[in-house]
Amino acid sequence: MSSSAPPAISARAVTKSFGRLSVLRGMDLEVRRGEVVGLLGPNGAGKSTLVGAIAGVVPGTGGTILVENLDPSRQRDGVSRVLGVQLQHPVFHEALTVREILSIYSRFYPRPWPVADLLATVGLTEQAGTRSGRLSGGQHQRLALATALIGRTPVLVLDEFTAGLDPYARERMWRCIEHLRAQGTSILIVSHSMDEVERLCDRIVVMRSGRVVADASAPELIAKARTNDARVATLTEAYLSLTGAGSSDGTGGEQR
Repeated sequence: MSSSAPPAISARAVTKSFGRLSVLRGMDLEVRRGEVVGLLGPNGAGKSTLVGAIAGVVPGTGGTILVENLDPSRQRDGVSRVLGVQLQHPVFHEALTVREILSIYSRFYPRPWPVADLLATVGLTEQAGTRSGRLSGGQHQRLALATALIGRTPVLVLDEFTAGLDPYARERMWRCIEHLRAQGTSILIVSHSMDEVERLCDRIVVMRSGRVVADASAPELIAKARTNDARVATLTEAYLSLTGAGSSDGTGGEQR
């Protein structure tokens, strides 16, 4: 990939307020082509609001956001063809089966992942004929990931994609992401799991109060935090140090 190629995701000076509540306060983020970036931050930091802005579903966002050089607020159709998104709380029609839901999603893309193959990849083959309203929490989460993956888009945004999964299912999903990364997919992962981002991500962006407080690899974040506290030895300890563990985030009711 040429070094002059634009980033897969570029967010510059992004702002968003809900009434008097300022959630994003000049947020900058970049995901380069073929890179996996983790987005960490306390509850209320603005992570989910940023994801919604990238997906084009949060209106009234200031600053500049581009996905594959397309503006998600103005070029939704174009962005939908290059971006697969798993939002934090997806809702599916409870009367439709897993296979029917994925078949519907597959119609939106020119070269979708074959439904049977995708079901096997996310471990839902046995639930293919099950109505979504009867899925367990973990199965619902895997279905949400499958809807993000089915378009085989060059860019993915995954918001807590392994939340609620058992260790076996998490490992399966991690291997799937590693496979996509090897194929050159650009991925932004929002997570509270330190072992997840440490394993999967080339860089980690840490947010607090709608701003970036650190942007580096896991070893670099640990080294940065250690300059303030020589006892820091793990990514979790570095994260707690960088975000001010136990203090108020000041962003009120925004979920994450």
